[in-house]
Amino acid sequence: MDVVFQRHDGPGAKAITYELVEVYGQVYAGPPYAGDPFFSPSSFRDRLEAAFDTEGFETVTAHMDGRIIGYVHGATLPADKPWWVSLGDRRPADLVGLADAGRIFWLRELMVLPGLQNRGLGRQIHDTVIAGRSETVTALTCIIDNQPAHDAYLRWGYEIMGRIRHADDSPLYDAMFLTSGR
Repeated sequence: MDVVFQRHDGPGAKAITYELVEVYGQVYAGPPYAGDPFFSPSSFRDRLEAAFDTEGFETVTAHMDGRIIGYVHGATLPADKPWWVSLGDRRPADLVGLADAGRIFWLRELMVLPGLQNRGLGRQIHDTVIAGRSETVTALTCIIDNQPAHDAYLRWGYEIMGRIRHADDSPLYDAMFLTSGR
């Protein structure tokens, strides 16, 4: 599989919003997400567009034959992000200080088109983005019912801090962090 990776800052990602939302729509088209307003492409687009101007925002896209087949996007984790703060003392103490110093990368979304999943592409995209980041820790939230992603993150060395909700209408997530592999 000939894959080309490309980094995009906020303005660069904004220019390809349509393509990013298209990939999201394909990834979240089936059960159990289909029909859930939280997972609609328009809700995702709103969340994505709100992220473009956040500190340290970046998207890494994976391209094959000229089209985006997967991507990750994230930003520097704000120390006052509600899901992060809601974890309270379940966060390792050293991570609280790192968040205060802007040293945690928040991996917001990682996705690969359904027909190309389970081939290691998600891991390649993941490793590409964190290898280019200055933060020393990566944090993410993973839907507890998304067993393939959940299992992958644990295999990649992530540790679970606790369960959170991003919003009243969001599913339950495990908040996770990775300090190894840097």
